[in-house]
Amino acid sequence: MPEHPRSVTRRFPGVSTLEGAGVRLRRSFGNAEVPLFDPFLLLDHFGSANPEDYLAGFPWHPHRGIETVTYMLDGRVEHEDSLGNAGAIEAGDVQWMTAGSGIVHQEMPKRSETALRGFQLWVNLPAERKMTTPAYRGLSAGEFPVETTDDGARVRVVAGWFGTVEGPVRGISVDPSYLDITLPPGGRFDQALPEGHNVFAHTIDGEVDFGPLSGAPARRGETVLFGSGDGVRAVAGPAGARFLLVAGRPLGEPVAWYGPIVMNRKEELSEALRELRNGTFVKETRPIVEE
Repeated sequence: MPEHPRSVTRRFPGVSTLEGAGVRLRRSFGNAEVPLFDPFLLLDHFGSANPEDYLAGFPWHPHRGIETVTYMLDGRVEHEDSLGNAGAIEAGDVQWMTAGSGIVHQEMPKRSETALRGFQLWVNLPAERKMTTPAYRGLSAGEFPVETTDDGARVRVVAGWFGTVEGPVRGISVDPSYLDITLPPGGRFDQALPEGHNVFAHTIDGEVDFGPLSGAPARRGETVLFGSGDGVRAVAGPAGARFLLVAGRPLGEPVAWYGPIVMNRKEELSEALRELRNGTFVKETRPIVEE
């Protein structure tokens, strides 16, 4: 239990945007918020019951210098990349991809009978790992431990720790925590987190009160950024709540960002664009999957 819970310092309602070949999504934060969320660069929430909002998908496109984390709540997305990986991300699955020196991939949502919902988070890589060998982690829903507290909180651990339970995503440069928390009406949740890490939460459903100094409860679709402290305390509203809690060690490095490529200097961006034009962008083509 944190002794000095963090309070909310900034709120982000999200902005509707089109990405890929015409996918409607809501961007919680992105380029304009650098370096507030360091080491995190972008959080997109995609979700719709209308297939016309997502079926165009994200055809082949490059990445360099980052990690992309796709977390599916409902529906199915098929993926393929230049390392030879191919498969599907379904409800509860996570794809944690390290673009490193360069990868080209596509993510194509499939028609859902109900709704397609999920998140994509971009995690920055430190300068010394920007040009590391690309890697891919694909984890199915059953691989993530789920813990239930005495207060009725249901905690799904993707990365980091909850009590003595560690999530299966490990060995990431920024030591992230990534928790999916569901609370009953009025339910309470406490999570200790390293004081030096940046922390944010995104409310998926319901309302969440993050303490007396945080102002009004965070509503569905709202992302909140926390200030200093040793952890987070949350209480659900009368209808219960579900939210993501994410934390990571900030890099404190310069960010040069152009589209799907994030480096430290403009010269590195220019080099990446030259390589895209002359066909030398992808350095590694053999399948590499991190367990």
